[in-house]
Amino acid sequence: MSDTEDPQGSRRDFLFLATGCAGCVAAGAATLPLLDQMNPAADTRALSSVLVDVSALDVGQQLTVQWQGKPVFIRRRSAEEIAAARTVPLTDLPDPSAENANITGAAQATDENRSLDPAGEWLVMMGVCTHLGCVPLGDGAGDYGGWFCPCHGSHYDTAGRIRRGPATRNLPVPVATFVDATTIRLGAEA
Repeated sequence: MSDTEDPQGSRRDFLFLATGCAGCVAAGAATLPLLDQMNPAADTRALSSVLVDVSALDVGQQLTVQWQGKPVFIRRRSAEEIAAARTVPLTDLPDPSAENANITGAAQATDENRSLDPAGEWLVMMGVCTHLGCVPLGDGAGDYGGWFCPCHGSHYDTAGRIRRGPATRNLPVPVATFVDATTIRLGAEA
């Protein structure tokens, strides 16, 4: 019998090959859950964008919804609130930036750059005070008829711009668009 036809050698080679393949499969099976856990959780993916029905919101009313674990203020402003926001000189604002995720680049904090529609009726903002993360009170609270954070005394106007207090930034405007006449999408389209 020649060395190339040794039955013991071919069995040994087969066992080495089979053991190596089984080890590779086991390593792959152990690695997949580790890689999968790096993906965002299903509840996080579900909250990347939400649709909000605003058909029941009358002029002068506000709706607060949860999005990505934070409150979002959706306000249908009255003509008086819009006029009050549009007459404020930009030089009176501590934060001259629009803080609007819907606008690319730097934009001034005019009311037109902060409202969702050209008429200025719809205002959508994150409901988190920019000082220490408290939730401001709405419905005309504070010295400027907008929102007031009672924890530290920050006053926001009817466009959500900081006017007085320890907060240094305007309430941020998240990515938001009208899907139809009565539905607002918060977040980017999935």
